[in-house]
Amino acid sequence: MGNLSRARRVTAALGFIGLLFAVLGIIMIVMVPSIIKQQVLKNVRIDPSSLSFNMWKEIPVPFYLSVYFFNILNPEEIIQGQKPQVQERGPYVYREFRHKTNITFNNNDTVSFLEHRSYQFQPDKSRGQESDYIVMPNILVLSASMMMENRPGILKLMMTLAFSTLGQRAFMNRTVGEIMWGYDDPLIHLINQYFPNSLPFKGKFGLFAELNNSDSGLFTVFTGVRDFSRIHLVDKWNGVSKVNFWHSDQCNMINGTSGQMWAPFMTPESSLEFYSPEACRSMKLIYKEQGMFGGIPTFRFVAPNTLFANGSVYPPNEGFCPCRESGIQNVSTCRFNAPLFLSHPHFYNADPVLAEAVSGLHPNPKEHSLFLDIHPVTGIPMNCSVKLQLSLFLKSVKGIGQTGNIQPVVLPLMWFEESGAMEGETLQTFYTQLVLMPKVLQYAQYVLLALGCILLLIPIIYQIRSQEKCYLFWISFKKGSKDKEAVQAYSEFLMTSAPKGTVLQEARL
Repeated sequence: MGNLSRARRVTAALGFIGLLFAVLGIIMIVMVPSIIKQQVLKNVRIDPSSLSFNMWKEIPVPFYLSVYFFNILNPEEIIQGQKPQVQERGPYVYREFRHKTNITFNNNDTVSFLEHRSYQFQPDKSRGQESDYIVMPNILVLSASMMMENRPGILKLMMTLAFSTLGQRAFMNRTVGEIMWGYDDPLIHLINQYFPNSLPFKGKFGLFAELNNSDSGLFTVFTGVRDFSRIHLVDKWNGVSKVNFWHSDQCNMINGTSGQMWAPFMTPESSLEFYSPEACRSMKLIYKEQGMFGGIPTFRFVAPNTLFANGSVYPPNEGFCPCRESGIQNVSTCRFNAPLFLSHPHFYNADPVLAEAVSGLHPNPKEHSLFLDIHPVTGIPMNCSVKLQLSLFLKSVKGIGQTGNIQPVVLPLMWFEESGAMEGETLQTFYTQLVLMPKVLQYAQYVLLALGCILLLIPIIYQIRSQEKCYLFWISFKKGSKDKEAVQAYSEFLMTSAPKGTVLQEARL
């Protein structure tokens, strides 16, 4: 009798505990997604108290700039009118250091900052040295010649004489270091002397001279503290909300973020939009596929076919014209009117005639397409590879002898890749806090619910078994069991040991 009473108390206690676990599991199922969302919203906004603030302020991910040059193999033949032949050289790899300075929080839920950047050559990651010589077009001579195309003949003659006096030719042989970070050129001094303010630089000329030990302009972006719907979006760049390089309001708009973080809770319908000061325009990437990086789920975003399409193929790009073949963008209006074009490397995803016009180009998606892998819950990049090519349009200009009989061609100068991937302690911390912990909470809620249901079943099963025993007893009694005294004793035992409320139920059975 004592053992039976104790067993019933234990099963009742287990049932109560099971009920608590089940209720707790249901509460977690309802509340955990909301809690995770609130934590993400709190920690991805631009605020000194958020977990991602230091990551935003000084990017912990090692970034690298890999540069590939197109070495001209037949410069003299090109001047005579033959097809250009190029050989890809590189990569010449630089470690890129970035950190934000002049961080100022404004009263309108925005923050302004300058992002300082510098580059350091990495010989161990490079295929070559900065002392390597590269033959490439003389951008200053050929650009100046194009600008003089419709000027009077006397001015062209004067320019031809000036080029000859200064020893300037259509092609030059310079070191990688000079091409990248600048070289002294008497032509620059001559232009600045007689045509002041026509060039954006006063000293050395180099393709990346203006980028090293400099900043990308004053960005003002929304913090997301008051209005989360605008988090990371650019409000202004250098004090303006749109640029004036292009020929339509749509192309001049500054859209998206500054290119480092995006709004969280992405879906496959989301896109990545950002403003690039180097390209002087906003760019939009589109979703391609899901993936994993270091155990972290990601969305991969890539460039659409229309990114550098010309106006006839994609009318919204008409504002970037005057255009040439589709797949290259004219950036002369934001690059001191030099006939420079931006595209994917090797003219990938462009009109095939561009690659066919130059020997030595081999476009393919694996090597020349760009991508960004983003953690969709937080909007933080995990792995990225942005690849772009800079080309120069050149042709013979009548009246300027240095241009000879050069046939019109868009000649690639170089292409570069900016890449970075989260790794080491930063990746582990990110995985633990933003992937592992939410996953543990998600599993815990279902474990509690399942455990609660199991514990709830124990008293139910016990009750059913007890009722089955009563039922069997009464059946045997009705059949005329000979052991009347045993039956009577068992009946009295059940009646005296059962709790209140159970007797009537057993009697009914």
